[in-house]
Amino acid sequence: MSKNLRWVIVLLLALVYMINYLDRVALSITVPMIEKDLMLNAEQFGIIFGSFFFGYAIFNFIGGLAVDKFGPTVVMAAAVGLWSLFCGMTAIATGFYSMLILRVLFGMAEGPICSSANKMINGWFPKKQAATAMGLLSAGSPLGGAVAGPIVGYLALSFGWRPAFMIICAVGIVWMLVWLFVVADNPAKSKRVSAEEKAVIEQMKIETHSAEEELAQAQHGLGYYLRQPIILATAFAFFCYNYILFFFLSWFPSYLVQAHGLNIKEMSLTTVIPWIVGFFGLALGGMVSDRIFKLTGKLLLSRKIVLVTCLLAAAVCVALAGMVASVVPAVILMSVSIFFLYLTGAVYWAIIQDVVHKSRVGGASGFIHLVGSVSGIVGPVATGYIVQNTGKFDSAFLLAGGIAALGALLVLFAIKAPKQAAHIPLQQS
Repeated sequence: MSKNLRWVIVLLLALVYMINYLDRVALSITVPMIEKDLMLNAEQFGIIFGSFFFGYAIFNFIGGLAVDKFGPTVVMAAAVGLWSLFCGMTAIATGFYSMLILRVLFGMAEGPICSSANKMINGWFPKKQAATAMGLLSAGSPLGGAVAGPIVGYLALSFGWRPAFMIICAVGIVWMLVWLFVVADNPAKSKRVSAEEKAVIEQMKIETHSAEEELAQAQHGLGYYLRQPIILATAFAFFCYNYILFFFLSWFPSYLVQAHGLNIKEMSLTTVIPWIVGFFGLALGGMVSDRIFKLTGKLLLSRKIVLVTCLLAAAVCVALAGMVASVVPAVILMSVSIFFLYLTGAVYWAIIQDVVHKSRVGGASGFIHLVGSVSGIVGPVATGYIVQNTGKFDSAFLLAGGIAALGALLVLFAIKAPKQAAHIPLQQS
């Protein structure tokens, strides 16, 4: 039996986030090959990128409801198995419509991932460690993006883009089998956690759950939480966060090829840099927020400081990245933008754990993820339209920066503790 099973779970979740982004970025890396093979243009690929988020956004919310009903272990396993299958089936795409359908199905299968992870952390960690745990596991996403360029680029150049998708499908299936063997929804349901670790977890939860916090976690229906301004503001801020992220995820590789003349090999290696920088941002963001909470004793203030400052910094850098004339400053500015953006990555989910009862964490997380994922529909399609009609990317970069700046301002003025005193999580900011 493990004495640190909760951190093993964090490691497994970090790995699946890494696989998730490896699978997701694979299409972006292989766009030049697929465009030529299937005779697709930029506007069609914008629609294909956006179609993923159509299925993804819907199942963010449905997946969150499923997590509350069936538990995160089973839902996560089903999601990973299905998305791996649909990712592998990309290899049989024959044109625009088959690629479109497969990306919708792929997105639907990926939908429950964040709700499942957030629910799992809620079951295994006290509030004082929640943001740190979410930051560490979420850091798997940019790490997956970092390795995707060299791995998918090598596989595609060596074997063709179709076999590359089949190979990365197998990786997800292996992870699913390990997950089902090791993990349970919480310590009480686990046969692998030691009595010592169970005692440690319970003691930490007792120490961090004051009477005031218990009132803050009073149980309500999901509709109550979805009407709270703090949830609505957090959801819109996550939309703004995702706009930059999905813009980068979907179009930055093509931007390097079209605007700066990089070939597939050069582009694959260059895209590693922002992802590695982003890895450190995500890993540190939760720790920074938890550290500010420890110093100030104000939970929401610790979340707002990170969100406002880092979203603004990300907005400025991504806007400037589209205005430079050479590849080096473009990559540097995009990397800095991704670093600051990812510093906020764990905070959205930490806010859910701060103010929502554990029985509704999955549904509330799914709602925020749904709103955020709408940007994945809007952003890639808008960028594809801009590029197709102007032949340039600069306006698309400026739009991404403006949306992120709007999110920062919303957080500054709109994220406040709920009005009813019985539902205030610790002190107001």
